[in-house]
Amino acid sequence: MDYNKSASAPNWEDEKPSMVQKPPPPYHDNPGAPQPGPAHPYQGYGFPQQHGAVYSQQPQVAGQQYPGQPIPIAMQPTVYVTQAPLANPVNDYLGYSIFTMLCCCLPFGIAALIYSIWAREANFAGNRMSAERSSRTAKTLNHVALGLGLGSLVLSVIYVIVIVMR
Repeated sequence: MDYNKSASAPNWEDEKPSMVQKPPPPYHDNPGAPQPGPAHPYQGYGFPQQHGAVYSQQPQVAGQQYPGQPIPIAMQPTVYVTQAPLANPVNDYLGYSIFTMLCCCLPFGIAALIYSIWAREANFAGNRMSAERSSRTAKTLNHVALGLGLGSLVLSVIYVIVIVMR
């Protein structure tokens, strides 16, 4: 809608009053410096006018920041906290796991071997709780694998004696 072509321009005075608020103060890049004016010897942002220069450069005043300059930031160094290997490592049952995997029961032996490796890694990382949990699981799986292996060996011997020896 073009107000210039309309019959009457809108009356902005009919709008709701502005709750008696003052307008915000004007923005100043450098509030501590005097504002430039026609009678002021400095032109622009507080630096003297340079005649014949292609560009102007602001003089560096100690402790004063100008627009466009990076603000110095204090950063804390990154600290990495690592744990040392356990002084008294938890038993990982790695040899027991390899034996049960090869000689007794392959599926339970593989699972026990995985938990044994996790226990060894947790010992090296210094995580005692994880090492104890993995060690306990590896021990249980090794006992189950050994029991199944011995049970199947005993049943095989009984089968051979009873059926084949007849």
